[in-house]
Amino acid sequence: MAHRKMSTTRFASAGGSRSRFTASLKAGKSLNVLFTCIGRRVSLLNSFRQAAKTLGIKACFMGTDVTELAPALQLCDKRFLVRPISSTGYTKDLLRIVKTCKVRLLIPTIDTDLLVLAENKPKFAKIGCHVLVSDPKVVKICQDKRKTAKFLKKNSFGAPWTIAARTALAKNRLDWPLIAKPSDGAAGKEVTIVKNRQELMFFSKRIPNCIVQEFIKGTEYTCDVFIDFDMNVRCVVPRKRLEVRAGEVSKAQVVKNHQIMNTAAMVAKKLEAGPGVITSQAFLTAQREMVFTDINPRFGGGVPLAIKAGADFPKWILQQLIGRKPTIEFDGFKDRLTMLRYDHEVWLE
Repeated sequence: MAHRKMSTTRFASAGGSRSRFTASLKAGKSLNVLFTCIGRRVSLLNSFRQAAKTLGIKACFMGTDVTELAPALQLCDKRFLVRPISSTGYTKDLLRIVKTCKVRLLIPTIDTDLLVLAENKPKFAKIGCHVLVSDPKVVKICQDKRKTAKFLKKNSFGAPWTIAARTALAKNRLDWPLIAKPSDGAAGKEVTIVKNRQELMFFSKRIPNCIVQEFIKGTEYTCDVFIDFDMNVRCVVPRKRLEVRAGEVSKAQVVKNHQIMNTAAMVAKKLEAGPGVITSQAFLTAQREMVFTDINPRFGGGVPLAIKAGADFPKWILQQLIGRKPTIEFDGFKDRLTMLRYDHEVWLE
């Protein structure tokens, strides 16, 4: 990969309507897109860049992070350092960038800034920026695994029974093994299989906000669900998880299973998620039952596989943004395509 000289703007020290976002681009004008917490999302950035090229759109792709050493940040056309998400100045930093650079589309890439962005969508809308995130109520359901399970069961979708660790320990009998995890966890962090009461007692003291879930046997899938700007589910790409590293899929295969696709679409519709791409994780059991374990209202780490298979989410999003109607087939993607991921380098001088 080419060497990049670092030139990053620092904002860390700095104190509408749908039609507004879908107006056609004026001749010579650039469509400015901002990725927040861009980190290692090189493939996603490149997919949007390729989509703009295919559509003949002049576009500027920008990124934010808290460190200059974020790999994907080096490949952005413009780069900005911002305060941490936990800081009260985080939103101010983003609003300043959006206003100064006339950003039309803001794309979050990690779980931790979803609620902040969802709650501040009206502020971004006032300055002409579309934030690709679900409403706050949706984000809150997705980011608390107890609420996720409750939503799924209430709406007759398969879900593992889920209780607080202390409640589980108070029971006389439990069916082992079980899954212990943080109720607000992400990226597979601190997810642990516990085989007996002693192990559960040990991990419940070390895992923050620890909950216990039923251990589900079956084949695990991640579904990339595309919801357009009119809140219609337009495409679902199931990816069989073959190997996971540090909570993110490293090997996966597209499986065009209509049971999985239709059920994942119904979950997204009932949740009223979107617009954009959300990812849901589910097991398909030997009894052909779908059991959902997680819903993330953002691009998943393995989304490059779905895009490569023909579900061109970046292209569809950019088309909608500039007022063009994308042609989308619900199952119009390549089946059985397999992705084997590996690390690559960015060189700085």
